[in-house]
Amino acid sequence: MKKIYCSALLVFLTFTISTAQRITISGNIKDASSGEVLIGANVFDKVLKKGAVSNQFGFYSYTTTADSVDLYVSFVGYQSQRIYLPVKKDTLINIQLAADGMLEEFVVSSDALDPIQEITRMGTINVPIKQIKELPALLGEVDVFKVLQLLPGVQSGTEGASGLYVRGGGPDQNLILLDGVPVYNASHLFGFFSVFNADAINNVELIKGGFPSRYGGRLSSVIDVTMKEGNMQEFKGEGSIGIIASKLTLEGPIKKDKTSFILSARRTYLDILARPIIQAATSGNESVGYYFYDLNGKVNHIVNEKNRLYLSVYSGDDKAYARTKNFYVDGNQRTDYKDEFGLKWGNFITALRWNNIINNRLFANYTFTYSRYNFDLFSEFEQEVSGFGISENRFYAERYFSGIRDWAAKADFEFVPNPDHYVRFGGNAILHRFSPGVYASESTQREDDMVLGSEVLNSTEYAFYVEDDINISSRLKANVGLHYSGFLTDGEHYKSLQPRLAARYLLDESTSIKASFVTMAQFIHLLTNAGLGLPTDLWVPATPQIGPQRSMQVAMGAFKTFKGFELSAEAYYKTMDGLIEYRDGATFLNIDQDWQQKVAVGEGRSYGVELFAQKKVGKVSGWLGYTWSNTERRFDEINFGDWFPFKYDRRHDISLALTHNWKKNRDFSLVWVYGTGNAVSLPTQRYEGAETTRWGDSFRPQIQYYESRNNFRNRAYHRLDLSFSWWKDTSWGQRKWTLGVYNAYNRLNPFFMDIGFDRSGNRKVIQYSLFPMIPSFSYSFKF
Repeated sequence: MKKIYCSALLVFLTFTISTAQRITISGNIKDASSGEVLIGANVFDKVLKKGAVSNQFGFYSYTTTADSVDLYVSFVGYQSQRIYLPVKKDTLINIQLAADGMLEEFVVSSDALDPIQEITRMGTINVPIKQIKELPALLGEVDVFKVLQLLPGVQSGTEGASGLYVRGGGPDQNLILLDGVPVYNASHLFGFFSVFNADAINNVELIKGGFPSRYGGRLSSVIDVTMKEGNMQEFKGEGSIGIIASKLTLEGPIKKDKTSFILSARRTYLDILARPIIQAATSGNESVGYYFYDLNGKVNHIVNEKNRLYLSVYSGDDKAYARTKNFYVDGNQRTDYKDEFGLKWGNFITALRWNNIINNRLFANYTFTYSRYNFDLFSEFEQEVSGFGISENRFYAERYFSGIRDWAAKADFEFVPNPDHYVRFGGNAILHRFSPGVYASESTQREDDMVLGSEVLNSTEYAFYVEDDINISSRLKANVGLHYSGFLTDGEHYKSLQPRLAARYLLDESTSIKASFVTMAQFIHLLTNAGLGLPTDLWVPATPQIGPQRSMQVAMGAFKTFKGFELSAEAYYKTMDGLIEYRDGATFLNIDQDWQQKVAVGEGRSYGVELFAQKKVGKVSGWLGYTWSNTERRFDEINFGDWFPFKYDRRHDISLALTHNWKKNRDFSLVWVYGTGNAVSLPTQRYEGAETTRWGDSFRPQIQYYESRNNFRNRAYHRLDLSFSWWKDTSWGQRKWTLGVYNAYNRLNPFFMDIGFDRSGNRKVIQYSLFPMIPSFSYSFKF
């Protein structure tokens, strides 16, 4: 034992001595005009052919054995900088890049991150925020998730919905992060818009395979959204007015070069516009409305050159309501009544983060978060009867609510011992509090109130990870890691050790092949109703009866840069276990049953090929993506235990997104999508049941026979969206006008299918469509 210990100590000392002989240059990379950090900026040593990339906080660290460095720093849309200086000791250098056009002496670079063929990870796509804002948008409202749906391997589900189905997974299997905090329901307007306001966002990254060890808790994807930090130099603002919503973003220094803030708000006004029309039509006796809002806020404080604090807050709600009040008179008796229905759901998120540069090679980020998601459905009826000297009041109210609350803490470290290793390690703990569906009612007609449904469940989730980006040779690079997680719930302790491996081999300077193997575990489930992204979906934990979800994914592909294009071809195979789904006939409204009694547990599999060509800079930018995939599910208690197509299995999926800046102050963009129709369940036969008597009449009910689950396909889906923008610079800022058309050739795409009757009374399959051609207009401004 002593010999082993001494050997290990000798190795450690040798490693320490060897790294002590190296010199490290580190610091932050920022926008020169605003002080906003640049995520994924490239620092490259052209002599040694090595470099570094800034992390999500703009921090970079590059270690060398040379006595001088000749570094080139670049980021998409910015002018590259050359840094040449002799170095004799570890040095802290903060770098500011100027936006394209500000400085003439620098050469414009098109490198946003390391070139696609250089990085180890697969299945990772960054979409520039500028490009997201330029693409056509439904009703003129820019939506991050709508753009992510245009990427290969990502399905949209139903038309208009903002849900994401990544490589055969469900919407609950996406780890959606806002400044590092999970978002449980990322949609507004019953799934048609996401909660992310593009004006408040700095960076969006989608990971759908080859997951680094630092991510865990979900099976299918990571969507990492980082908010802006606020302008450190001057007060700025931007906003827009559209058909259904308006938004305003303000940012600026609280103390120049020291503390900044950003505040962004968005609200729809369908309820405000409809209110006078409805009140006029009903003589003021009825009101119906719906709206949603988002509030984003962030304060960023530089304590000193090695310490930085961030406080970020998000609050967003959807509210739908219908109110009726009226009266009627019967002789000398008057009856007044009020009826009210309400639906509300939303998120509240707050995070406190502390960045600490421990030394030039070691960076730390500590995060403390609180998040809450609530769904609330209520109905009230009140009646007052008066006359003949008497007065009688009747009242009835019922409420259904569910939700989840999280308290979390985590620590993440990044260590760069030498240019051939980039080590990340850390851990986190989350306290979950689930309310998976509670029904309550009260009435003047009974003495006791009624409360039914599942009890509150408390669970603890924790994880530890370590990973290393290793340069094995000039051509071979690997990311090797482990993710260990656990979940304590109701006396059960689930554990999961998840190996992660990704490798890249360079065939030449512009071409590489990659492969990855990952395992994932997910300790929470989402019970969905019809998969429409409705807020009635319930988040529930793994329990002693219902275990966690687990997955395994292998992938391989080829990657190339060619004349400003990034080209990729990936193939993947994924298995999933521990999936849950409502049994036939069960819904969240079965309030007399615990949710565990309503579900079946099964498995899934998905495999496919994804082709992608992307151009990020230039007068014409955009991408073309194609996916061929097959996704299936199997549950012992559904479909006779046989495999059946997943509802959102889509064999072929094509997306084209282009933006053309054809004049100095004009741009034109288009989006075209095509996809195989979704799988649906329709009856193949019908027969008459046994004779039944009801209300004195006898009849034979019609019974539908379904041959199998999801046994039919909708018609293919395709759509063309167009957008044209022009803008004008003024003495105080900029004004911009945008005209758009959703579904330009008025394709009636299937929203859902049903069995109905034609005019002759014959049964037929009827298609219901949602959106025809919809024009839009928006006005935006900056100051």
